[in-house]
Amino acid sequence: MKQTYIIDGMTCGGCKASVKKHLLDLKEISEVEITLENKEVVITMGNPIEASELQKALPSKYKVSLIENNFVSKALSNSENEKSKLQQLKPLILILFYITTASVLLNYQNWDRNEIMLDFMGLFYIVFSFFKLLDLKGFSESFKMYDPLASRVPIYGWIYPFIEVVLGLMFLMHFGVKTALVITLIVLGVTTIGVTKSLLDKKSIRCACLGTALKLPMTEATFIENAVMIVMAILLLVS
Repeated sequence: MKQTYIIDGMTCGGCKASVKKHLLDLKEISEVEITLENKEVVITMGNPIEASELQKALPSKYKVSLIENNFVSKALSNSENEKSKLQQLKPLILILFYITTASVLLNYQNWDRNEIMLDFMGLFYIVFSFFKLLDLKGFSESFKMYDPLASRVPIYGWIYPFIEVVLGLMFLMHFGVKTALVITLIVLGVTTIGVTKSLLDKKSIRCACLGTALKLPMTEATFIENAVMIVMAILLLVS
């Protein structure tokens, strides 16, 4: 018999392979088919298996839900499985707060809006690239799930964090600023198109903006984060 489950927590090919391996270790299971985009897992088994049993077989980062007649029965209670968007986005909010504060403090004596924006963009790129470089492979796998260019040219996902490092240094050192601004518009413009499409399609995927070290959901905050950088780039170009 076949049964369909939803397994939250899968964000890349590595996650998919890990889940499949752990499930196939169960004697009752003979085949596992995983669709990463919607986290759907079709399991072929000899006898019905409770979602709670599958949950025990998987690492704690994965959460199993059983689909029965279009009804999703959670293996664990919602209070245990789900966090509010605000809780999930807390790391991102804190990082943006510190970057903003640092940008302002660096220019408090000679207040200049353009200088503050340049420092913000430089620090933004440097900090965000750091988290991506912690797990370059994991980032590239997650990034290509929503970035149009990375999905078509996989190598782009591998070099993207290094592009951010270079752009960050260019902004902080005030070197080739106009070039860096144009590249920012192109790079973040492409990513924002993918983010917008994912939000409109209501896809439940991980945002790769902070790599895989922090589990951030793809939300409107991701769109706003990119939009702020794009607006700053435009303002600096026309000023």
